[in-house]
Amino acid sequence: MLDIELIRKNPEKVKNALSRRDPSLVDTIDEVLDLDKHRRELIAKVENLRALRNKKSKEIGHLRREGKDTKASEEEVRKLKEDIENLEEELSQVKESLHNLLLRIPNLPHPSVPDGEDEEDNVEVRRWGQIKEFGFEPKPHWEIGEKLGILDFKAGATLAGSRFTVVKGLGARLERALINFMLDLHTSKGYQEVIPPHLVRPEILIGTGQLPKFQEDLYLCERDDLYLIPTAEVPLTNLFRDTILSEEDLPLYFTAYTPCYRREAGSHGKDVRGIIRQHQFNKVELVKIVHPDTSYEELEKLTTDAEEVLKLLGLPYRVVELCTGDLGFSASKTYDIEVWFPSQGRFREVSSCSNCEDFQARRMNTRFKDASGKKRFVHTLNGSGLAVGRVLAAILENYQREDGRVEIPEALRDYVKADIIG
Repeated sequence: MLDIELIRKNPEKVKNALSRRDPSLVDTIDEVLDLDKHRRELIAKVENLRALRNKKSKEIGHLRREGKDTKASEEEVRKLKEDIENLEEELSQVKESLHNLLLRIPNLPHPSVPDGEDEEDNVEVRRWGQIKEFGFEPKPHWEIGEKLGILDFKAGATLAGSRFTVVKGLGARLERALINFMLDLHTSKGYQEVIPPHLVRPEILIGTGQLPKFQEDLYLCERDDLYLIPTAEVPLTNLFRDTILSEEDLPLYFTAYTPCYRREAGSHGKDVRGIIRQHQFNKVELVKIVHPDTSYEELEKLTTDAEEVLKLLGLPYRVVELCTGDLGFSASKTYDIEVWFPSQGRFREVSSCSNCEDFQARRMNTRFKDASGKKRFVHTLNGSGLAVGRVLAAILENYQREDGRVEIPEALRDYVKADIIG
């Protein structure tokens, strides 16, 4: 959530920043300013009427002590009380409208974020690894997995419908190995491992920005008013909701493996084959809660930590900086890490590493007390470390052999207890 004080004091700065994302957001800021002005006017009216009511109430006391008639004054006080109640009801509605409007405004992009409309305008930052030249036509991961008997798309569809897959045998062991490998790597770098709930209350999703904006992409258990998490970022970032930390507590690093659940609303026709875009998928997440002065340094470190997974697995990848039009709702700046898929001849995303600055912290009311005793909002960061199913698919494609078998990356062999699948 944006700081209302910033909007009020420097509306043109906010408008200019948001227009880099979407020019139509400028009108939304004008709506915020109008509602905020109305809210403050109502507060002033209520306070003035309360002061007048208190004054009249005291006058009634004096009149009674003097034995004078108080009926007219009492009627005036009663009318004031009624006016105050009506204004307070209107004020409550205006506050709610303002709050709901602020919840729907995305974060301001960092000045360094490149301008652009969509993923075509993202900027490549660096590449790593040598793209393998095959002596045969590389097959897509779904063909490899089906032939090896480790990916069963028919069973997944029978059990749950489209975009669900059953992973079996050495495929399941490879996926479990990837999870353990990633967690071991990240905990060795100072991240604390957490097993969070997979179901959360609506206000938890509001805290990280998934609600109300992305309601359609979430799975809701209506009976209990609980949502299945779309990413472990949601519970991890909310661990210190409504908390005041000390400066000495920062930075805080967390990692977690969880299944993630997404309706993939709006993705009709995209990645209909394979395991790139599933309704349920495994992911290892990285979350940082840090001091505002160091958050961009922490973003670079977070991205490097996620990259290390692919380096150790020997998978070619690139890092791109997202442009303003492709930036996520809560993010001020994001790097995507994309791994190479030989069958498609292109890089595909396996991680988004973002600095949300104080956007989520304001929604969660997560603060810290600095050395001077002032309470300030923390900065929050998150990134996949990595999306497990997509990495598994990349391994199947990059380590495939002409005979249909798949080598297991050396870094995973002790975890899988095998060198090859097939």
